[in-house]
Amino acid sequence: MHDLIEQLQELSETVPVPLELPTFDQLVDVEEQILIPLPSELKEYLLYASDVIHGTLEPVTASDPHSHTYLPEVTAYAWSIGMPREYIAICQLGDTFYCIDQEGQVLLWSDYELDEQTWESFWQWAEEVWLPS
Repeated sequence: MHDLIEQLQELSETVPVPLELPTFDQLVDVEEQILIPLPSELKEYLLYASDVIHGTLEPVTASDPHSHTYLPEVTAYAWSIGMPREYIAICQLGDTFYCIDQEGQVLLWSDYELDEQTWESFWQWAEEVWLPS
């Protein structure tokens, strides 16, 4: 995980207004807003790598409630169009979402149903999907 975080940080694009990493208190606020605890690997990503801007995918963030990638807003929208409430959105592509369950498995919710494709962890998804994007 640490190697992958380091690799993502090295690849991160420089932008005029960089993203900020959330505080632990901000993660607690996110959990209170969605009423579901965040899986540990998602917390690790949010605390240590959610300021990375890389490739074409934009994973969720937790520090700016006004951002289009703000986890509670992205997840609430996914739920509003039918994604099951036991999943938390980690990345949005239109009305398609990569989401994570409480065990940390990442799934693809597409065309209003879960796809067969899964990843065992957030970091496996980051390495196989986000990094090459």
